Amino acid sequence: MAGVLGGLLGGGTTTGSSSTGSSIINGILNNVIGSATFSQADLCAHTWKYSKPGCAFTSENLLAKAGGEIAANKIEEDLSKYYSKFGFSKSNTYFTFKTDGTFAAKIDGKSWNGTYTFDEKTHAIQLKGLLLSASGFATRTANGISLLFEQKKLLTLIKTLSKLNLTGSTTMSAVSSIVDNYDGVRVGFEMTK
Repeated sequence: MAGVLGGLLGGGTTTGSSSTGSSIINGILNNVIGSATFSQADLCAHTWKYSKPGCAFTSENLLAKAGGEIAANKIEEDLSKYYSKFGFSKSNTYFTFKTDGTFAAKIDGKSWNGTYTFDEKTHAIQLKGLLLSASGFATRTANGISLLFEQKKLLTLIKTLSKLNLTGSTTMSAVSSIVDNYDGVRVGFEMTK
């Protein structure tokens, strides 16, 4: 698919060179859930630390309708303002997945442990803790992974695990409104090693 898109955008399929066409293609493919090969071994290879907000679409068709990479970048940029208010940082927000099906995480410094299942074909991930469960997607990015959820599930996760008192928060409403205009969008965290 990247080769076809590269030809259409004039980027070709040459290796070893960096072009605007191939950069656009990589961005587009990174922002469609399930578009890159990703295994449980990849998921378990590192402790994944928060880098920035993440965003992806559930299908290529929805990605095209929403304006693709531009829409994803705009959503991530808008979320970044609010994520900083929540206090997310590399030192207090991270996930470690183990091959035995358990995970340990901190979100804004608050611990969350439990079990998980990961479907390598669809990239669907189900996280189950004592008081909170969340289902979403784990996808590969150029620099690591994205853990992405439906907007309402992400907001529930943040409300439950955040140190802030977010009940009726205008910040939570603002986060919700950012993605309300897009169908098939999933938001969450971009994580690096």
